[in-house]
Amino acid sequence: MLFCLLQACERQKADNTFPKKLVVNVGINIADTVPFPKRNPFSEEGVLLGRMLFYDPVLSANNQISCATCHQQSLAFTDGLALSDKGATSKPLFRHVPALINLAWNDGLFWDGGAKNIESLAFAPLTHPDEMAQDIIELIKELETRLDYKTRFKKVFGKDTIHSAFIVRALAQFQRTLISDNAKYDQFMRKENGVVFSELELKGMQLFEQKCSACHSGQFFTDFSYHNNGLDATFPTEPEHMGQGRARVTLAPDDLGRFKTPTLRNVMLTTPYMHDGRFKTIEEVLAHYDENTVYSETLDTLLINEEQRLGIPLSETEKRAIEAFLYTLTDYEFISDTTLSNPFSSF
Repeated sequence: MLFCLLQACERQKADNTFPKKLVVNVGINIADTVPFPKRNPFSEEGVLLGRMLFYDPVLSANNQISCATCHQQSLAFTDGLALSDKGATSKPLFRHVPALINLAWNDGLFWDGGAKNIESLAFAPLTHPDEMAQDIIELIKELETRLDYKTRFKKVFGKDTIHSAFIVRALAQFQRTLISDNAKYDQFMRKENGVVFSELELKGMQLFEQKCSACHSGQFFTDFSYHNNGLDATFPTEPEHMGQGRARVTLAPDDLGRFKTPTLRNVMLTTPYMHDGRFKTIEEVLAHYDENTVYSETLDTLLINEEQRLGIPLSETEKRAIEAFLYTLTDYEFISDTTLSNPFSSF
């Protein structure tokens, strides 16, 4: 029996119908490994399939909208709009398109944490009538008619039939490879290539640690949590309203107005800012924290000091230093990496 099992293993290794295991690397200052669920391990063929799907407008009902329509690599996988109107109905969406950066480490996705993993994340934009407006059954039928896709799905998942779970798993494999880890900041932290910070950048990093890192913490520049950062005094009370923030998911009054802390990696590329894109520039963001923070019952206590002053006091000099530091988080390799770009010109 053992001999038979060994023979079977050797046949598997020699059989090129099995997907090739892929190890995805990450900068040592960020993490040791890239996490993934056991049910959806990385493979070379799986990541490529997900990349193809990400850039293919076949995922939308009208065959004109792809994931990349709103998540453009040159903009760190955002779209540069406050509220996108690039969906099937051309109606503006309710929330700003989030950047797709280092998603593998997130345990809550969307601005309110409404999706718990990258696999389930995809179903919302795929089926939302104002986004891709796709009928999943129709999508499967269309993919089944395309021999290239049918062959690739079988290679990755070992089944003759395409299932909706396979579509989102392939997309998730690719999206977990959207890793930004080689900005000037990263090279400075790893002491690579002789990279040094200017005096202004060093001052900005020091100020950032003092004034911003309570929420934008660690090497991911987010605490992966939810905060009311003083944008509004009141919030919608209608059930399921996107403006409720985290409360839309938890139904807890204490979560009204709390939104997920976005990563600040590539922040200078991901304008405009906040969950509704209300601020066009970093200058506007810093001005909000300095002098325009609004009180509400769920305002984060981090934004109320001992004298009951709201916000984060910042001088103009301090703002310029923090801005200089934020520029060091721009990862030019990430936005030009051809392994993350549209693959169809290669076929």
